[in-house]
Amino acid sequence: MLLVNQLITGIGIGAVLLLVALGLSLTFGQMGVINMAHGEFIMAGAYTVYCLQQVISSVGVSLFVAIPVAFAVAGLMGVILEVTLIQRLYARPLDTLLVTWGVSLILQQAARSIFGAPNKQVDAPEWLTGSIDIGGASIAEKRLFILVLAVLVVLALSAALKYTPLGRRIRAVVQNRNLAAVSGIPTATVDRLTFFIGSGLAGVAGVALTLLGPIGPNLGTVYIIDAFLVVVVGGIAQLKGAVITAFALGILQAYIEFETAATSAKVIVFVLIVAFLQWRPQGLFTVRTRSLA
Repeated sequence: MLLVNQLITGIGIGAVLLLVALGLSLTFGQMGVINMAHGEFIMAGAYTVYCLQQVISSVGVSLFVAIPVAFAVAGLMGVILEVTLIQRLYARPLDTLLVTWGVSLILQQAARSIFGAPNKQVDAPEWLTGSIDIGGASIAEKRLFILVLAVLVVLALSAALKYTPLGRRIRAVVQNRNLAAVSGIPTATVDRLTFFIGSGLAGVAGVALTLLGPIGPNLGTVYIIDAFLVVVVGGIAQLKGAVITAFALGILQAYIEFETAATSAKVIVFVLIVAFLQWRPQGLFTVRTRSLA
């Protein structure tokens, strides 16, 4: 019974990690952009829910409305960042790290100026305040909702990458940017749309995080490192790697937390990740190309 309970807890943690990392797997994987402002796009999605609850009386309606709105808000923020700064720094990952870190600090201060430094409480719908028994173990309805949302987002993103013209262009640019460019694919436009989608997914993650606790200007900093770890361990530009890694890390963390403490579990998981990357630095999966290099 205890093992099942921790397994369900780990799956819940993994669903959160997956939502947080999905957008980063696109922007970091395709363009090699180390976007430290990704966490602030998550924060923007969370504050979108807070703002909508001020104008929509029904908490449940505001939650569902917030998902597409947060996607659009965070996506537009990502496009603005790409147009103004990132497009001048391609092939310079360390520069993108420094620049986007500065942007993240600016966005955090902007959030403090607009919403105030104290955390804001976002109400959850009544139908997400209970728990459900599964095989004798209890799972919070909030966690179950986040899990369903994560699965739906993964399926939608996977279908878009596999079956839509934009998805095929994104995969072409990931595998060989130069060949895609000489084949007539507008790589700059693909990069911009990819950044919009990746940033928008961060906004959706922010909506989910409002169900787990109060939100504040530093919300993104809590999850940005975990997001990068999921992407790197799963393999650059590998959606299936991000999915497997997110749930594996969530389950591993849940079991270790039971035996130790939350902070100790994070340290142990991080050490295990470092050891894994020493053995397999390319991550679980790699992009297959026809390159001879």
